[in-house]
Amino acid sequence: MSASETAQPTSATHAYAFPYRISGVGAQIGEVISVDDWARLAHVPHRKKAGREITGADVERILGVTSKSWDRERFGSLDTVVDVARQALRSARAEPADIDAVFVATCTPYEIMLDQDAFNLLRRLRIPDSVPPFQLGAGCGGLSRVAAHLAGSGARRALVISYNAASPIGIDENGIISQYSGADGEHPFAHTLWCSGALFSDAATALVFERDESFGDGLGFYSRDSLEFGGKPGFNDPLIHYPGGGAAHPPGFPGSAELSAFGLNGPELARYYSRGMMLNQGTMDAHRPGFVDEVRRIYTHQAGPALVADFHELAGLDARKAPAHARELGNLVTSATPVLFYTDVVNGLVGAGDTVCFSVIGAGPERGAFLARVAIPGEVTVTTPLPPVPAAAEAVPTAPGTRAAAATA
Repeated sequence: MSASETAQPTSATHAYAFPYRISGVGAQIGEVISVDDWARLAHVPHRKKAGREITGADVERILGVTSKSWDRERFGSLDTVVDVARQALRSARAEPADIDAVFVATCTPYEIMLDQDAFNLLRRLRIPDSVPPFQLGAGCGGLSRVAAHLAGSGARRALVISYNAASPIGIDENGIISQYSGADGEHPFAHTLWCSGALFSDAATALVFERDESFGDGLGFYSRDSLEFGGKPGFNDPLIHYPGGGAAHPPGFPGSAELSAFGLNGPELARYYSRGMMLNQGTMDAHRPGFVDEVRRIYTHQAGPALVADFHELAGLDARKAPAHARELGNLVTSATPVLFYTDVVNGLVGAGDTVCFSVIGAGPERGAFLARVAIPGEVTVTTPLPPVPAAAEAVPTAPGTRAAAATA
């Protein structure tokens, strides 16, 4: 697939000013387990070989991942998310009263109805009652939607929280629950439900954005791709299917349990990622020619190792410009790119005054990208386990506890 086939860069795509710097960051992943260990827990029956189960070698061959962040104990409640948000506030040297906007992006809320995750988070973080919760039921492209809302909000200092709690909805005290077994069921992707359990992983992240009118280079764009997609008809497939649990398929009604699981439309996902990420790249370059050479890092959504590698090769990006961790951690959904950024900050690979680009794509469908300046005045907590440092990066060793971030303003 050539670049001309995957993208038609155009400056006609609406772009918005994004006069924000990133002044705080926090992140936490779970214990990293091998896909061999995951497969031994999952007991997924092999559809083509009777009496055999999916092995770690099968998972790696099909999905490309070798290990994943999988930690039900750490991600069994909002506690870890609260800790990560506090970590970001400390690094920004910001008090809860300084925050005038909060965005919560997750597709795995702990309480589904009435945005109670956001209300609970704001309460526990002691964000002033005058700040309304803004919770987005977003998948992998959610950060682009958050940035678009933030740009239009006029917020002075915003806290952006994202998390993916894959293990709590995938396992019980005895191992993997039946939604990933691959057994026949009502779900349109019943036979491949195990792929979501093997691919999606645990993570929580938080970013503090501060308005910076001096940052004239800040810009972004957002696209739903429902009506039109790069000059062609738009998508009417959500890419990730989770039809159970709502009014259409209420809990407790026949078939609802089988439908209450994440199913991946693999072929459509691959088609959307490859072309959409090139459209992201082309659109950014149309509005900011040469941006690739100007930014310190480009954080691309980590949909899966093969998709990421193919896009990076097509776009001419290497590990020094665009790090990756999908092979080692799996897909962290909305938290994928903030974890890449966090890893760079604590290892001194991104510092004060650097400009970085976030380019994401995901279910909905939706995608987008934005540029932001880095200026973190406080210390960034080094969490354990620390996300892996991308290959070819010259990392600064880190020690337990805290260290002064290289992004000090």
